[in-house]
Amino acid sequence: MSRGTVVAKRYAKALFQAAEQKGLVAETETQLKLIVDVIEGNAEVRAFLAAPNITLEKKKQVLFQAFAADVSPIVMNTVGLLVERGREGSLTAILTAYLQVAGEALGRADAHVTSPAPLSQEEQTKLAEKFGALLGKKVRITNSVNPQLLGGLTVRIGDTLYDGSLRGKLERLDKTLQTAAI
Repeated sequence: MSRGTVVAKRYAKALFQAAEQKGLVAETETQLKLIVDVIEGNAEVRAFLAAPNITLEKKKQVLFQAFAADVSPIVMNTVGLLVERGREGSLTAILTAYLQVAGEALGRADAHVTSPAPLSQEEQTKLAEKFGALLGKKVRITNSVNPQLLGGLTVRIGDTLYDGSLRGKLERLDKTLQTAAI
């Protein structure tokens, strides 16, 4: 496990504990995701935060002005602390770790489903129920589309990949046939 991952988990656990005490676990997740999406989606913001000639106070001031109306003090203080310590680049990793920590504590898992076409709400619900029963957790589905996927789908939950794609099935069949031919 890399040092960055360990650091991200520490911040995520601390943020989760603070959010849990205030009863703001879901809101904190949404707000942290908002900040990450804005920073990751805007090259100018990333350049601003990475600029060594801009003071830490100026960076914090700009972030507070931009997000204070939409984000709780818990999240803003965490972001401010990250800026002070030069770890604003870890926000995405902290969000990922926060999702994992919150999921474990709340009995929830996030499934990232890749399919050749967008899944309907009904299909997503069925998948969530199926994997929820398998894992014994409430599963949230996020769907991404990969047109190069010939058929089927892949589901990633944490570090586990469930490959139900046509390509995956063909590769497994090929391995089985090669093993049987030997």
